[in-house]
Formats: sequence, structure tokens, C-alpha cells
Amino acid sequence: MHRIRAQWERLDERFAPVRGDTFAEVLYDEGSWLEGPAYSPAWRTVLFSDIPNDRVLAWDEATGGVGVWRSPGGYANGRTVDRAGRMLQCEHGSRSVTRTEPDGTVTVLADRWQDKRFNSPNDLVEHSDGSVWFTDPAYGIDSDYEGHHAVPEIDGCHVYRWDADGSVTRVAADFGRPNGLTFSADERTLYVTDTDRKHVRRLDVAPDLTLSGGEVLATCDAGGFDGVRVDDAGRLWAAAHDGLHCLDPDGTLLGKLLLPEVCSNLTFGGPKRNILYVTATNMLLSIRVSVTGIR
Repeated sequence: MHRIRAQWERLDERFAPVRGDTFAEVLYDEGSWLEGPAYSPAWRTVLFSDIPNDRVLAWDEATGGVGVWRSPGGYANGRTVDRAGRMLQCEHGSRSVTRTEPDGTVTVLADRWQDKRFNSPNDLVEHSDGSVWFTDPAYGIDSDYEGHHAVPEIDGCHVYRWDADGSVTRVAADFGRPNGLTFSADERTLYVTDTDRKHVRRLDVAPDLTLSGGEVLATCDAGGFDGVRVDDAGRLWAAAHDGLHCLDPDGTLLGKLLLPEVCSNLTFGGPKRNILYVTATNMLLSIRVSVTGIR
């Protein structure tokens, strides 16, 4: 394990309380294109995807070692740990959203909408009612690099919700390529990045889970936004080509954590949820910070 330089850039005084290490620990650096980090407190493990190599890797917090968790891995991309401790993940290969049960078996939650196969589910988030919300761009069927080249069956790239009764609802249909998504702490807001259009949008979530609004919150000035997470002060952290961008809920770019590689995704982890785990091109990084991620 070695370190790389991490530079904190303050662009607004409201970023002053945010502090962190001036280096990032390189936990792994032998991937092709890494994605989808998710921290399991029960396993003390970060799972992450090496998409082109079709495997899911696991970094062990206790030993610092990295091993193969699943191979082939379904060309998996984003994932999250649900409230029961199970691993939910999006798979480009099977074009589905799956759940790994405690005994290791895999349950397919959703693989189609109106009898049409998804493009390639990309990232997901769980609502407190147990529903799973996910994005479906076409990166996994564009070529054989991140999945299997195929002709789309659905008319575009959209955002969906899976409910516990097995039903799938298309909740937003006006994105170019929806990618990362996350709820605010009170679940009244859903943030969704649109990598194709280089911005992140804010949608209002009604009690019946319908969405409204959808205005652009911010536009990325370094490539396009990818994965996103929210900290306990409501700030939005978004992966970009130059590192992580930190946004106020009003859309102001407060500051950046500049890193030397293109960042794809992030998650808060560790016993106190104050360690950022970041996938950046071929590397999995960890950086201890002064903020914590929401539960």
C-alpha cells in the first residue's frame, strides 16, 4: 500500500469545516476501470467492481488485503448494502438488478420493464420503505468493453423504481444518460447525475414516491459527474474527472478534493462513516475526512 497526493481546494467559505488527509491511501491499483464501492460494516469490507475484467473485488479492512469476491461478476457496476445487510448491485452482463442473500444465493430483483430488457443498470440506492431506485444508461451494451454489445430494447435511458411486490416503475424519462443517484437524509430529494449532459439534477420526492421538479442543480466543469453521495450536513459529493466535487444543497460548488485520476464513484465507510472510499480509474483509494456520510 502506498499514498498519492490529495489536494483540498476551497471555493466557498462554507467549505471551511470540511477537512481531510493531504494524501490518499492506495488500497488497490491493478484494475482496468473500477466502479461501485460499497462498505459493509458487518463484513468490514469494501466491495468494488473491475468492470472490463468482469469481477467483483473485496478489500478487507482488518487485513488490508484484496481478493476476488465474485468472478465472473456479471460485469457489475454500482452497488449498495441494504438495511438487512444484503448486497444489492447493478449488472451490465445480465442487464439486471440483483441481491445477494445471506447464504450467498443471488436473487434477480428486476431485469426488464414492460417485458423489455433494460439497457445496463448502472447505479442504485435503497429507500427506507425497501424500494430500490436505479439508473439505466446504455454503457454496458454500447460495446463489449463493459458488458455485451446489444441493440437496446427500451426507447432511451431512464430512472426506475423496484418495489417489494416485484413491480417496476419508470420514475423519470427525460435524462440523457442517468448515472449516479442518492437521496437526501430526509428522502424528500433525489439527486441524479446525467453524465451525458454533464450535470446533476434535483428531483422532489412526494410521499407517494412520485417525482417532480428536476431542475439542474449544478454542471460539471471537469468531464461529467458520475457517482454521488450525501454527507450528514446535506452536502452532495460527486465524482468527476479531477476528483470529488462538494456541492451545497443550493447547488453552489463549495470545494473540491483534487485527485490525479478520473474518479468514477465513492462511498462513506469505516466504523464512523468518516472515510471516503473512492474508485479512480484503476485504483481504490481511502481518505479520512472531518465529515460523515448519512446512514
